[in-house]
Amino acid sequence: MQELLCRLVAECRDACSSGGVASYIPELAKADPRMLGVSVLTTERTFFQGGDASFPFTMQSISKLISLALAIEELGEDHVFERVGMDPTADPFNSIMRLEMVRPHRPQNPLINAGALVILSLLPYRDSKTRIAVVLAWARRLLGNNAITVHEPTYISEKNTSDRNRSLAFFLRSVGSLKGDVEDLLDTYFRQCSMSVTTKELAFLGMVLALDGIDPFSGERLLRRATARVLRALMATCGLYDGSGEFAVRVGIPAKSGVGGGIVAAVPGRMGIGVFGPALDGKGNSVGGMAVLEHLSARGNLRVL
Repeated sequence: MQELLCRLVAECRDACSSGGVASYIPELAKADPRMLGVSVLTTERTFFQGGDASFPFTMQSISKLISLALAIEELGEDHVFERVGMDPTADPFNSIMRLEMVRPHRPQNPLINAGALVILSLLPYRDSKTRIAVVLAWARRLLGNNAITVHEPTYISEKNTSDRNRSLAFFLRSVGSLKGDVEDLLDTYFRQCSMSVTTKELAFLGMVLALDGIDPFSGERLLRRATARVLRALMATCGLYDGSGEFAVRVGIPAKSGVGGGIVAAVPGRMGIGVFGPALDGKGNSVGGMAVLEHLSARGNLRVL
């Protein structure tokens, strides 16, 4: 496996040249678009890595899995999905158009930006400081690393430039889909997206989901089986934004991407995978990361969809 991962990174690195970094977030614009790394965690509790696997990056939209898991575990599946849908979207992850056109004005799924904002607004915590402390605690458990922190330069960069997310939040509040202090809620969202990880932490998260919520090392149950399965289902149908359908056909593994260049993937009962490549396609997904996952899926006979 180690040899395969190193070979795949070498083979797929040229694919990075077809994408570009997330330049609309100044801190993310500093990334080297040629970077590419992958980590795999197997049922034998062994990590394998290739390329730039140890380089830290921010979770961005992958963090939506953490707050969604928290909301489902604390509030229940029925309550959560009264407020957000479960359907894929053909629109960009930060689209306002669909929210305005469709009634009721609720986000189509919890893995787009509007949906993630609603999920955070449901959490029963009084302010951003309390809210992010709980999200971080959950992230540390689900990512297998008690040292997970917020990367402050990225948080500040996002806070200073995210007019689109502010527009989404204020629109959601104007139609009654979101309640509370918008700026306080956005503060949690920007901090959540700025949690720093490596592909190893993503592989651990993927394995937790692949094992229906079980910590692969301790055997402790971290999530209810039903919660893990809901997350995997949403990853399979909505995890790569409006590129989810093509990814399902080409790769066939439940996965969730982020514009920091990360992708987490879960192969039920077999392995967790984390990839990183900051060069993105037009839909916000890592081009190198998707190439690695496509080849790994084919060579390892991993597809489940």
